[in-house]
Amino acid sequence: MQKRQARNQKQPLWISFSGMDGAGKSTQISSLTMLAEDLGLKVKLLAFWDDVVVLKPYREGFVHKVFKSEDGIGSPEKPVERRDKNVRGWHLSLVRHGLYSLDALHLRSVARSVSCEEADLVIMDRYIHDELANLPLNNSATRAYVRSVMKIVPRPDISFLLDADPIAARARKPEYPVDFLHQCRASYLRLAELLGDVTVVPALGLADTKYFIEVAFRALLERRRRARAMSGWHAA
Repeated sequence: MQKRQARNQKQPLWISFSGMDGAGKSTQISSLTMLAEDLGLKVKLLAFWDDVVVLKPYREGFVHKVFKSEDGIGSPEKPVERRDKNVRGWHLSLVRHGLYSLDALHLRSVARSVSCEEADLVIMDRYIHDELANLPLNNSATRAYVRSVMKIVPRPDISFLLDADPIAARARKPEYPVDFLHQCRASYLRLAELLGDVTVVPALGLADTKYFIEVAFRALLERRRRARAMSGWHAA
């Protein structure tokens, strides 16, 4: 037991950021990274789509060729019309179940490899939550699938879900219709309720959101400090 606790203390802290497009994840990840580095922590940044998703080139090619999705990331100056996760259907849900299972297995592998590196904190831009929120959570079989996936993947020390007003999110990052963003928001909140260990960050202003995350992060560091102190006391 003591050896396992000591091993866990050597692993980096994990924090993930999830939420609909335009919720402000990139801004808050940048702020938290600067704070952590100012505190002397070594930070490793990972992006779920770049570092975890399997068969990425084929999945990108499929949505562009079959769904006619536009390239690029939407901005107020250059809106785009994305057609990928907002395309629904029972057959697509089945395909997504399979792909998300592969992503979950690869996520576990990525987490194992990163925990051996010299990093005090790992911050992930999106997580498996962002895929699971794209499934029909009103279906009992899908909810059972979500629970099974969460038994496979590692749970971050903090899983932030940035809530956002769909209209404001669309204004910041015009990629998907507002109606779809309303559906996304409801699905994310339902997933957070289903999982029970997701920290929902209310739709606040930029400064208040930053403060909310900083308070949670400092509390996490304090818990880690106390755990290490207790572990050292037991070892002595």
